[in-house]
Amino acid sequence: MTPLLLGTLAVLLAGPVPALLARVVRTRHTPRAAMLLWQSVALAAVLAALGAGASLATDRAWRRDPDVAAVVVAGAALVVTGLVLGRLLLSGHRIGTRLRALRRHHRHQVDLVARRDRARDGGASVLVLDHDLPVAYCVPGMVGARVVVSAGAVGRLTDIELDAVLAHERAHLRARHDLVLEAFSALHDAFPRWVSSAAALGEVRLLVEVLADRAAVRAADRRALGRALVELAGSRAAGPGAGVTLGSGVAGVDLVTRVRLLGDDGPHRVQATLLLVLAVALLALPSGFVVAPWLAGLS
Repeated sequence: MTPLLLGTLAVLLAGPVPALLARVVRTRHTPRAAMLLWQSVALAAVLAALGAGASLATDRAWRRDPDVAAVVVAGAALVVTGLVLGRLLLSGHRIGTRLRALRRHHRHQVDLVARRDRARDGGASVLVLDHDLPVAYCVPGMVGARVVVSAGAVGRLTDIELDAVLAHERAHLRARHDLVLEAFSALHDAFPRWVSSAAALGEVRLLVEVLADRAAVRAADRRALGRALVELAGSRAAGPGAGVTLGSGVAGVDLVTRVRLLGDDGPHRVQATLLLVLAVALLALPSGFVVAPWLAGLS
């Protein structure tokens, strides 16, 4: 019974639950708690998928009275568990390797063609790209992170607005939002198309932008950041694999949502607490299904 429950839970957490959760837009008002909830949903889906096979393969019932069918079922469960784990590791390795190679190449390119603005350096090099299209983005990395802005952005934005843009990009780099996006991209790639939901990846992409916006308004002007968002809307980051950016992906609904959320500075403590409790409960659910039978067997 436990493997069936865990398998069902894994399917629900990988597809239907993220699709429904993405519709609860109220969670965006507490982006940090919402991000933890999304991470809990993803991790719980992985734990349930792995636990389903592991619990079936280690079930004491078939080991007390083994027969050919039971051994085949247990072996198949172990194979499925291995496949799930293998796909997760392979997807993480493939996506991470590709993105890091692209970022290294992109850093090399911008270092060659852009000029460094030492007056605005702050934890990461600020490079000004000689291009009329207004763009701003960051190129993350363990070492040598870059914040890139175009000459078009510098010319169109006031000093206050540009400071807000740089604060936004530095917030991405400090929080390593690129790693969060990589993890969700790997999960989306690892699970079968008929199970995985793109809603989780899309919502997390929005949340990392909202989190960077929140960090920016603590260091810069709220209205200035809003004006910069509108000014940079519709532009695209200059290179592949740049990761999280202010300039790309802010058009349409995301732009409207982010500008609206900029005006919300309430703590929303009750909602944040509820989301955190739900996140812990989601992680405890598959863990309990796996651990409880083992504890019962030991007793």
